[in-house]
Amino acid sequence: MIEYDDTYFMQQALKEAVTAYEADEVPVGAVVVIKNKIIARGHNQVELLNDSTAHAEILALTSAFNKLGSKYLPEATLYVTVEPCLMCCGAMYWSKIGRIVFGTADEKNGYRHITRENWPFHPKTILESGVLKDECAQLMRSFFKSKR
Repeated sequence: MIEYDDTYFMQQALKEAVTAYEADEVPVGAVVVIKNKIIARGHNQVELLNDSTAHAEILALTSAFNKLGSKYLPEATLYVTVEPCLMCCGAMYWSKIGRIVFGTADEKNGYRHITRENWPFHPKTILESGVLKDECAQLMRSFFKSKR
């Protein structure tokens, strides 16, 4: 069995973000991984569904819950191309997800005050950032530049 790394799984999340971009959605993508296997995918579908909560992370988590028949994901890692917003942080908190890996920071909408004293995730959740940061940021810049 091939052991994939964080870069590989973030590339898969980036593919989801490109799908969102092509659908004229803010290009954010996410994948949920357990034991080196993608069990769920999601990309922003806010415009398509006319639903401000249809973020990549929420859709990927919901898919994972449905696939596993469980409301908790302590063994899972969520890879997302952009720093989660506060709403998505709340969903991740309640999911008890084991690990979160995001690509680029979101200065405007991301949850910016992450410290252990102000931790928006489950206490056991591990957070990592910066995986394919430049690629994730470039996709966002390209999208918003096309809107100006």
